[in-house]
Amino acid sequence: MPDPRIRPATPADVDKIVELVYELAEYEKLVEQCHLTAELLHTSLFGPAPAVFGHVAEAGGEIVGYTLHFLNYSTWEGVHGIYLEDLYVQPDRRGTGLGKALLVNLAEIAVANGYARVEWSVLDWNAPSIAFYESLGATGMDGWTVFRLTGPDLARTGKGIG
Repeated sequence: MPDPRIRPATPADVDKIVELVYELAEYEKLVEQCHLTAELLHTSLFGPAPAVFGHVAEAGGEIVGYTLHFLNYSTWEGVHGIYLEDLYVQPDRRGTGLGKALLVNLAEIAVANGYARVEWSVLDWNAPSIAFYESLGATGMDGWTVFRLTGPDLARTGKGIG
């Protein structure tokens, strides 16, 4: 049975989600890399071709957490999966089961749609999150390294100049 504290994000939630994204960026010590605006998030979630999906966690009628995810694809499994871009619960609401409820919600979506997995990245130093994920049965992907092209390197490569 779905947790009543978790629901799909609506356009009215966008400003609060952006605020929470910046809280997460600050927690991860990467706020200078966060450039999200309400307009960008609204287009991603509710524009003509939405490719991002969001859920919010509520406590006392207030949004205190969220997830943002998108579909990925496993060539080995031959089906989609969910890539969890963000899972965040405000510090004073942690330990209330909201983080677990948000992750369970994504697992339910994956199972209901026949997806092969839910996966995400976590910073190596974030021991509380790693312990939380492991307590749910998630496993780290040892032997895999995340790569990223961004900024000038992305522009240069996108022009065929490698």
